Amino acid sequence: MMTSSAEGVLTTHTGSLPRPGELAELMVARESGIANEESLARLPGLVRDATQQVLTRQGEIGIDVGSDGEQGKIGYATYVKERMSGFDGEAGALSLADLDDYPEITAQALDGLVTATPSCIGPVRYTGGEALAQELKELREAVDSAGDGAPSEVVVTAASPGVIAAYLADQYYGSHEAYLGALAEAMRTEYEAIVAAGFVLQIDCPDLAMGRHAQYAGATVAQFRHAIAGHIEALNVATAGIDPDRMRMHLCWGNYESPHHRDVDLGDIVDIVMTGRPRGVLMEAANPRHAHEWQVFEDYSLPADKILVPGVIDTCSNYIEHPQLVAERIVRYARTVGVERVIAGTDCGFSTFASFLPVHPRIAWAKLGSLVEGARLATEQLRAPRGSSRAVEFSA
Repeated sequence: MMTSSAEGVLTTHTGSLPRPGELAELMVARESGIANEESLARLPGLVRDATQQVLTRQGEIGIDVGSDGEQGKIGYATYVKERMSGFDGEAGALSLADLDDYPEITAQALDGLVTATPSCIGPVRYTGGEALAQELKELREAVDSAGDGAPSEVVVTAASPGVIAAYLADQYYGSHEAYLGALAEAMRTEYEAIVAAGFVLQIDCPDLAMGRHAQYAGATVAQFRHAIAGHIEALNVATAGIDPDRMRMHLCWGNYESPHHRDVDLGDIVDIVMTGRPRGVLMEAANPRHAHEWQVFEDYSLPADKILVPGVIDTCSNYIEHPQLVAERIVRYARTVGVERVIAGTDCGFSTFASFLPVHPRIAWAKLGSLVEGARLATEQLRAPRGSSRAVEFSA
């Protein structure tokens, strides 16, 4: 895994990027069951073109560690129903406690979100190996075609066992632990294939944070901690054969604009989260509910094998962060845990579902530009002469 160094602060993002309008519309039509065969036949080509475009654009902006933008996924977690057997029917939408408290803004907060959420009604088996292999092959070709114009490293995202269980409710296994175990065993195939193809694996884990107000709103913090310890155990089993240095995990409280007053505090879960095997840990750190939590790392000692990827760009607001604010956020983390252990990121993706765009696409790209400029400014500050009040020493 690439890290910040004497060369400067590296930049990345959480994975999803806005899809071209035609592609997004076709994916939603397929998800809704109204796309005709002629339209569906165009889908693979549209995904390939969109992937090539987002790789090139990330390179042009200067993103160091990029992704395929999740161009071929209907949703960051619900895409798995297309790759595994055992799912049918409809599980229904997640209940989000903060929106339950303020139902008058639910439609606004989730505007445009379209994704099917079937239940697990039979044995879970990974059946999408061939499709996954083709996807990874085409991504490698796109990266190679872009050459120096692509990001230096490319990440492929995948859903955690815990977040799959949150969206696709169990009606077969009878116990949460058994269901998690089956999902972990099935997703192992996908996780290992991504790394074997030469990409960094990012496991999306909103269950470790959003799960508090989505599944365990009535539980105590202690009960929630116990639950996510089981989720981490399942994740660790699924990734047991993968080098931690080729993995990162994303901690998320839900990428939607809402009160978020029911979010669990980072300090209440950070010790459990850090027992996950992936070396990199991405987390929300820019939005109004979590921007203060850099302070957690003043008291909690980050394990020696971990790298932090704090979000320094909010992905729910159309404000374009000033580069100086971005730099300030980066420097704050660098001073707290060490500059060589910080990569600048985003709170979440810019299109976690194909039809869900809390940030306008043009603004999303402008935000990434501000991220890159902010990292440049932070690098200058961190290289300030010894004795300067702004100085933080780089280690090679």
